[in-house]
Amino acid sequence: MRLPISHRSLGVNRLIDVRIQERDFCIDDEWRKCRERLAGQGGALVAFAGLVRDLKDDELLGLYLEHYPGMTEKSIENIVNSAQEKWSLLDVVVIHRVGKLEAREQIVLVLVGSAHRGDAFAACEYIMDLLKTEAVFWKKEIGRSSDKWVESTTDDYKRTSSWLSDR
Repeated sequence: MRLPISHRSLGVNRLIDVRIQERDFCIDDEWRKCRERLAGQGGALVAFAGLVRDLKDDELLGLYLEHYPGMTEKSIENIVNSAQEKWSLLDVVVIHRVGKLEAREQIVLVLVGSAHRGDAFAACEYIMDLLKTEAVFWKKEIGRSSDKWVESTTDDYKRTSSWLSDR
């Protein structure tokens, strides 16, 4: 099932592409498309891919993620727009999966293209940190004996706070 996609162009070779989807993504394909869009203007392309941890010693079997269509995409666009204000970015792709995810599956991809590596690295980390606290998702851990809804951790909020205190 294909879920709503938010896609907004910011002008020549400046793009924000936010996707919320159940199906998996191919990092190689997304990397290649981003490189093509950079069209020689980009000197750096940084990627972060998040995975569902495989906690064999634990009761955790997987995750279930829910979102609010439209609101979730907007919350991620706001994060990316904030990154655009802090760093010079040419292309940003955020793909976040929802639904039932099992251990070792991909959950999120953040790709950032920029003329310079410093901007790309910093923006990628910033976007990922803010996704943990600012994006509209509900995450449930599926366990052998019970399920539980999960909130952002104190460490997640500290990382976000460190970025936002720079404003």
